[in-house]
Amino acid sequence: MAYLDNVLVFVRVVELGNLSSAGRALRISPAVASNRVKELEKHLGARLLNRTTRHLTPTEQGRVFYEGAKKILEAVRDAEAAVAAVSGKPRGTIHVTAPLGLGRRIIASGIPEFRERYPEIEVRLRLSDREVDIMREGIDVAFKLGVLEDSSLRLRGIMDCERVLAASPAYLSRRGEPQRPEDLITQGHDCLLLRFPGAREYFWTLQTEEGPRKFEVRGPFDTDDGDVLTGWALAGHGIINKPRFEIEPYLRDGSLKVILPDYPPTPVKLAAVYPHRNLQDPKLKLLVDFMAERCQRMIGDILNTRR
Repeated sequence: MAYLDNVLVFVRVVELGNLSSAGRALRISPAVASNRVKELEKHLGARLLNRTTRHLTPTEQGRVFYEGAKKILEAVRDAEAAVAAVSGKPRGTIHVTAPLGLGRRIIASGIPEFRERYPEIEVRLRLSDREVDIMREGIDVAFKLGVLEDSSLRLRGIMDCERVLAASPAYLSRRGEPQRPEDLITQGHDCLLLRFPGAREYFWTLQTEEGPRKFEVRGPFDTDDGDVLTGWALAGHGIINKPRFEIEPYLRDGSLKVILPDYPPTPVKLAAVYPHRNLQDPKLKLLVDFMAERCQRMIGDILNTRR
């Protein structure tokens, strides 16, 4: 097993580019990661990595070994999944990611219950509103609010989520309430944007009489944390574009008000996204089934409170 551990570390180093990132992904120290790569190089009698101050890149031998090593690890995962399917006792570790709002409200709170049902399955959860590279970062399943663009991944749709534009009464009293989408731009409204490398929220797509239209809105500040945007909106700093379930309590108590209700943002799809190779993994299917039911039930409960 030690040899496979060394192979796994090497693969993650190549994919993530440095020992620190690989160590964090595997929950080991950079020093341990470095020693395992050195043990592998000693075993193979070849240098696998070119080392610079900040980055590691594979040598020619390293590239050849990396391609073979990926197949070895995939074969091991497939074999483990097959044994679990036959025994009826799924076990192992699942690496999961989700956006902050969905993750904090629904996914994270469900993991202890899932663990109680399946005590031999461990879940490693990472929350981020940035676009996560599932393949590169070793993620087994990502719960996403968005559009699938990578054809090498599989998607299981869970539900469509309504989005709304909202602002606080204080902001609307100070700046006036827009009546048409164009007012967001012509009246210079402060639109609070979710931004990070690769983000697509530089514009908002709203539903109009002519169909969906993109509006290049602007604002005085932005962030890569959707909950920070909500906090700014509550404090009267601008307008947000959010899934309704995330801000429904504030809409219900009047802290926020839906604006442009006749021109809502296009809905966003909630889905589980995972590499094709994980399709038959029993433990992954159990987690996705569990979280899909939980999301449908909890989001439904949140939204039904307004009816």
